Amino acid sequence: MKEKTLTRIRKFTEDRHWGKFHSPANLAKSISIEASELLECFQWDEENYDLQHVKEELADVIIYCQDLLDKLNLDVDEIVDMKMAMNEKKYPIDKCNQ
Repeated sequence: MKEKTLTRIRKFTEDRHWGKFHSPANLAKSISIEASELLECFQWDEENYDLQHVKEELADVIIYCQDLLDKLNLDVDEIVDMKMAMNEKKYPIDKCNQ
């Protein structure tokens, strides 16, 4: 994510003094709620969906994920690289191309 976007997310939260409400548990709940709202975009029709609504709900998920990363002092690249290494071991290419 661009630094400008990260700064904007952080400033939004700071300006509203929402950090006191952003416990890891509350942020995880919010991610789940927003992910459910994203899923709702495809609930009855997987082909005819409102792309603008999908973008809005996906953005909400991403914003809460960034808030949780910040709250836990985690680096997104570091944890994604860690998980990708685990996935590469768990799902080797030679066992997936059958």
